[in-house]
Amino acid sequence: MTSLLRRLKPYLRWFILGATLFFLLQTLYQHWSEVSQIRLRPQAGVWLLAALAVTLLAHTWSGWVWGWILREFNQPVSQAWATRVFLKTNIAKYLPGNIWHFYGRIREGQKADLSGVAVTASVLLEPLLMAAASLPVVLFAVGESRGWLGGLALVAVCLGIHPRLLNPVLERVAQMKLKGKSLPNGDATADESPPPPKEFRIRRYPLRPLLGEFLFVGLRTSGFLLVWLAIAPISPADLPLLFGGFSFAWLLGLVVPGAPGGVGVLEATAVSVLGTRFPMGTVLAAVTVYRLMSVLAEAGGAGIAVIWETRIQE
Repeated sequence: MTSLLRRLKPYLRWFILGATLFFLLQTLYQHWSEVSQIRLRPQAGVWLLAALAVTLLAHTWSGWVWGWILREFNQPVSQAWATRVFLKTNIAKYLPGNIWHFYGRIREGQKADLSGVAVTASVLLEPLLMAAASLPVVLFAVGESRGWLGGLALVAVCLGIHPRLLNPVLERVAQMKLKGKSLPNGDATADESPPPPKEFRIRRYPLRPLLGEFLFVGLRTSGFLLVWLAIAPISPADLPLLFGGFSFAWLLGLVVPGAPGGVGVLEATAVSVLGTRFPMGTVLAAVTVYRLMSVLAEAGGAGIAVIWETRIQE
């Protein structure tokens, strides 16, 4: 059964990506008349530039938080180095496989004489903390009368990332991810011997990285809200649903396999959640423009990081 699932895994990824893109295209076809009637608001240029700046800030901040995570694994890196490497490699998540941004960070860690095992642990912990920060936000925002679920989720998240629970998860996931693959700078593979436990363990509660991921979620969602403002006004009553609905869509794009950069999954989820409460044409236009802003911000961040690195080396 395990070997069968392993053989089917690549096809499952393509099936998920194909299904989500088919759903989006079908929805766009059905609501094209609404989308074609959308006109940007008078101050749309200002809102879109603000969305681009805030989204770039979100990615930059995420790189800063990654530096904190590396320090949790006792790696002596500067925040500037971590941010630069994060921005330079982040655009690679759109390549098929959705792992090349992680691989790029491990390779950069090798060049900086960091432990390949510790850097691998950091790139595994980062999306876990992102998901942990997103879940309570989603439940608080869309819970309405059941807002207590958000509080319960926050408590569960805080307990779930305690080192006593988190370290075994990191080690197990690392063995699965690294099975049959060699690590940079000569560390053993998961097939040959288990990775050194001390390098895959955090010694203290990762409170600072977790709080940093909460801010990242807020910045990322704010970028979407600014895009929405370029297309349609937002009333205060709409904010919780828009904030929570987009956060949920982004979370699924993060955790669902087979979607490089969350492409398709984020858009399909946002359309499904927000399309029941807002005009479908507005939702489709907002998620499409936001994807464009996100890719531009990530490409811009990579360009800035390359120029930054070049100037340092001169």
